Amino acid sequence: MERDQAVTVHFIGAGPGAADLITVRGQQLLARCGVCLYPGSLTPTDLLAHCPPGARLVDTANLTLDEIVAELVAAHEQGHDVARLCSGDPAVYSAVAEQMRRLDAAGVPYDVTPGVPAFAAAAAVLGRELTVPTVGQSLIITRAQARSTSMPEGEDLATLGASGATLALHLAVNRVEQVVGELLPNYGEDCPVAVVARASQEGEQVLRGTLGDIARQVRDAGITRAAMIFVGRVLAAESFPDSFLYSAGRPRE
Repeated sequence: MERDQAVTVHFIGAGPGAADLITVRGQQLLARCGVCLYPGSLTPTDLLAHCPPGARLVDTANLTLDEIVAELVAAHEQGHDVARLCSGDPAVYSAVAEQMRRLDAAGVPYDVTPGVPAFAAAAAVLGRELTVPTVGQSLIITRAQARSTSMPEGEDLATLGASGATLALHLAVNRVEQVVGELLPNYGEDCPVAVVARASQEGEQVLRGTLGDIARQVRDAGITRAAMIFVGRVLAAESFPDSFLYSAGRPRE
């Protein structure tokens, strides 16, 4: 959206956890904001060290949406630039849409700086490309239904799984048995699965298995939060053709 006013609210992707995985732009914005709102347990202390001395730091972990927006509006009215840190990337499961809607209603300008999404950090930990020639060229980013807003019609795992595409599931590790049950008919017990908890952070955990054993592995490992689940044949693909992108037979410009 075009904005006439100088931007004062900056939604910044903080990355998956490691302080050095924030973008250069995000770090520079943090360094000039007099107010910073951050998601408590998901934001490393080292990241907040980029804020200027004397900055007002607000942990949003126990705030309601209205209280968060009130902080943003107040900072704007006081003439401050304010950083609103979002774990991962603001484009996915960040709840920025409802914050933006309220800021629009209040006439408060904002912009968005992307960050490294959790699924990308987890794939890096696995050392796997999620789009492998002839094996899997599509990635579905979704979640499991739990104590949250309901999933739109047609976005249940059984329906999405009918595509056979690689799945990247957020907010699903506490429903791992449900995930397995809904995906088994389409993917089969031998389908490769990987779980990465706390990717790029202290205490990082990696599990590799199949739909047949991953639920037990998750429970045995005690993983209950901050984890990505990947399901798909790309996770174990070895015999596949080279990409046409760098093929000697590709026409050169």
